[in-house]
Amino acid sequence: MTRSILITGCSSGIGHDAAHTLRDRGWQVFASCRKPEDCDRLRAEGFASPRLDYEDADSIASTVAEVLEATGGRLDALYNNGAYGIPGLVEDLPRAAFEAILQANLIGPHDLTQQLVPVMRAQGHGRIVNCTSVFGYVAVPWRGAYIATKHGLEGLTDSLRQELHDTGIAVSLIQPGLITTRFGENSGHQMQKWIDWEGSVRAEDYRTTMLAKAQGRSAVAHLEVPPSAVTRKLIHALESPRPRPRYRVTKLAELACVLDRVLPTRAFDWLARRVT
Repeated sequence: MTRSILITGCSSGIGHDAAHTLRDRGWQVFASCRKPEDCDRLRAEGFASPRLDYEDADSIASTVAEVLEATGGRLDALYNNGAYGIPGLVEDLPRAAFEAILQANLIGPHDLTQQLVPVMRAQGHGRIVNCTSVFGYVAVPWRGAYIATKHGLEGLTDSLRQELHDTGIAVSLIQPGLITTRFGENSGHQMQKWIDWEGSVRAEDYRTTMLAKAQGRSAVAHLEVPPSAVTRKLIHALESPRPRPRYRVTKLAELACVLDRVLPTRAFDWLARRVT
């Protein structure tokens, strides 16, 4: 039987590359997007593309229903990939912005996963892969909202993996470092939407650093790797008979993990302040 997978956040970047690569490998891919126009574009590319917005519970339920109707009530894999950031100081983060990003990056993926676990239990197998980040296990300034959601998703995923160990459902984390996508540009839009940076005590830092990064000008852009590097790890998580609990992507992600473990906290804080 053709293996089936639901992927979120397929409009561009990591999700888009994963959808195309897995389809080429023979998977039945449901490539979901948040915006209807992106779904239309993916349908033109030959995909089934339900609209799924993690901040819209009805869209999650309707996507699950659409996918299960198309597969006869089965699903082999789920890849929770969609997410966004809100760059800014923690002290400048409004409550409404924090609630929105928690819904989009943590609560929504949990809702979708919870609805599909019974399907996988009933069929006796499945793969659940959650995409976090290097910021799922280290923290740096200016990314507190995103880091909070990714730390939360890491913990939730680890607990889920332990709970499902004897069910035939494998649960994995993918932890990318810097990937060449539109993530920075999209996060910049979120910063402009939510953060009153001109009223911040560090308005000049926003002006000289954060706005430049939002416009794609980054001093560490040379460390980025293409989305295909993430997809290679995803393939192992989906197709290996013994998938790993976590997959770090890029040398930067590996280095950050090592430094976080070996450096004293104050030393790591000093380093993080200088590279972000």
